[in-house]
Amino acid sequence: MNKKQILRRIMQIVIVLVGISFVTFLLTYLSPGDPVRNMFSATGVMPTEELVQQTRDEMGLNDPFFTQYFRWLFNCLHGNFGKSYSLNKPVVELLAARVLPTLKLTLMSLILMLIMAVPLGVVSALHKDGIADYICRALTFVGCAMPNFWVGLLLMLLLCVKIQIFPVIASGGDFKSLFLPALTLAIAMASKYTRQVRTAVLEELSQDYVIGAEARGVKRSTIIWKNVFPNALLPLITMLGLSVGSLLGGTSVVEVIFSYPGLGNLAVTAITSSDYNLIQGYVLWMALIYMVINLIVDASYVYIDPRMRLKR
Repeated sequence: MNKKQILRRIMQIVIVLVGISFVTFLLTYLSPGDPVRNMFSATGVMPTEELVQQTRDEMGLNDPFFTQYFRWLFNCLHGNFGKSYSLNKPVVELLAARVLPTLKLTLMSLILMLIMAVPLGVVSALHKDGIADYICRALTFVGCAMPNFWVGLLLMLLLCVKIQIFPVIASGGDFKSLFLPALTLAIAMASKYTRQVRTAVLEELSQDYVIGAEARGVKRSTIIWKNVFPNALLPLITMLGLSVGSLLGGTSVVEVIFSYPGLGNLAVTAITSSDYNLIQGYVLWMALIYMVINLIVDASYVYIDPRMRLKR
């Protein structure tokens, strides 16, 4: 990607973020419940009707919709997402404290997924329609069919309750508390990626350059590891970037099961307590991270795939 393409993508990100901010604010504005009453309920105070109306006036919640939206958007552009009603802390502070644990969980999940998916996919492709291929395909079928929450509960029952290797509640600090949530997420991803790796390797094995190299007497192992394997992994880079974005924003169920202190757990807390400021801030953060990761993945193609450099 050249500079013009990157600038164009950045402008698209800005436009999409504005659209997401409007839709998010509109949905929270139309949702049932009163943020002022929620704020008082979180502190254990039973306010009078006069106090509720006074607080709404002070917070500007009685202003017209567009006045509230543009004021909130202006504050967001300056890094101020408001204050959490339920936790009584700035939204930015709460989100920033949960980013690092979620990044650790995402990175560990991707590492475990690659350790499982790449070898299984390559073995399945090299032994097409053989016993190893059927076993790998059966494992991926079962892995895709099992929901994350069920896998997490099974792992917790086996490794936390029966064998007692890992703690039941994840603190987010050490390896033991991080491994089980990451493994739960990696199993479902590995099932999908194993199939993708298998398909990509089979496509590369049918290419003319493989047939030509074999005709020249090049060892099959050399062809596979120096030519087929790198070319087969290139299409998976985009999927990997999308998986990073989905992991950052889609780990809520697993984080709740293991009590992991990540962004997903925080989002569930915000939704259950109708914490509108926290919900809005979370959605904007996740949208921004997701689109930035996609931009980085697209830009990395120029340096990873030599054919992209020739097209420039």
